[in-house]
Amino acid sequence: QVQLVETGGGLVQAGGSLRLSCAASGRTFSSFHMGWFRQAPGKEREFVASINWRGVMTYYADSVKGRFTISRDNAKNTVYLQMNSLKPEDTALYYCAAGAVTGRASDYGYWGQGTQVTVSS
Repeated sequence: QVQLVETGGGLVQAGGSLRLSCAASGRTFSSFHMGWFRQAPGKEREFVASINWRGVMTYYADSVKGRFTISRDNAKNTVYLQMNSLKPEDTALYYCAAGAVTGRASDYGYWGQGTQVTVSS
């Protein structure tokens, strides 16, 4: 079992930055691939980024490529999502997930509760 807690969300103006953190507890964090997803009101949950267990391979949705960076610190059991050049369309509830590097939410076995990101224009 893995418990995930996201922090770092908030309200930011367009063009600004935020860094999300996801702290993991339970089973060995370093053995899990990790991902970030987001869900805006009235829309389906969508893939944002993922990172393999060693932190060597990263994957991004086209909509965030070049603006967002996923990273992890296995010594701190934490995965991060650095978000730069934020746009109003990035507004969503952001979820941390464990267990895969794919873009399919159904491939991930563990989920956090989410942290809200709101980008004002």
